[in-house]
Amino acid sequence: MPDMPPKPADTPAFIRRQYEFAAHIRDPEHHPRPTDVEDRRMAIYRELFFNNVNGFLSSSFPVLRSLLDDDDWTDLARDFFARHQCHTPLFLEIPREFLQYLEQEREARDEDPPFLHELAHYEWLELALAVAEDPEPEAGIDPDGDLLNGQPRLSPLAWAFRYEYPVHRIGPDFQPDAPEPNGVFLLVYRDPDDKVHFLELNPVSARLFSLLRDEPGITGRIALERIASELGHARPEVVTKGGLEVLGQWCAWGIVSGTTVPT
Repeated sequence: MPDMPPKPADTPAFIRRQYEFAAHIRDPEHHPRPTDVEDRRMAIYRELFFNNVNGFLSSSFPVLRSLLDDDDWTDLARDFFARHQCHTPLFLEIPREFLQYLEQEREARDEDPPFLHELAHYEWLELALAVAEDPEPEAGIDPDGDLLNGQPRLSPLAWAFRYEYPVHRIGPDFQPDAPEPNGVFLLVYRDPDDKVHFLELNPVSARLFSLLRDEPGITGRIALERIASELGHARPEVVTKGGLEVLGQWCAWGIVSGTTVPT
């Protein structure tokens, strides 16, 4: 929705009136209400629309909401409501739009925690994965296949991200001032019962996940041997054994769907 009503010559009068009405609801401080509508009536619409959006943001980002006082949170929600041009009518897409606003539009403020963007992204993941459509089963996958000599296939409902801050531990009692020296690797996945889980990865398991994701034709053995080489490990078989245990856990949890046969 444009921030300002279109010029009178561009559109019919009733559309101009709709833009004036909507602009005032979104940002009453900078857009006056239509002169023929009393403020008491407009106040109902102002509160109804903002409270709906504010309530949805609060429920979608509960940790972030808990870290900001009421005034700071309301200012944040109102600025999003007034400035961001959403491109979807779906309420479930509002959190994604809020992320875009934080990353691309909102100027940093003194009261912002340094991890604001990362925490919002982490909280958005749970909703995004919960409502993601079930993928079509991939042909040729053996759920009980050989995880070393076959090609382990990651579930499309398993996503991994690297964060500067330990966002999964942030809350009212823990608010880090500085990022982790080596970052934090988190894997979020949806299991066969449609429950969303978060798992912290160490650098080795994170590397294994990235290899399987970026090179779907790689076998488990080759991936683990490459990791052992990158580590300069004196006993590559130890890395292979540990990696096989990880792959087995991932298969049991639904992170790995199974394997395909190398061609």
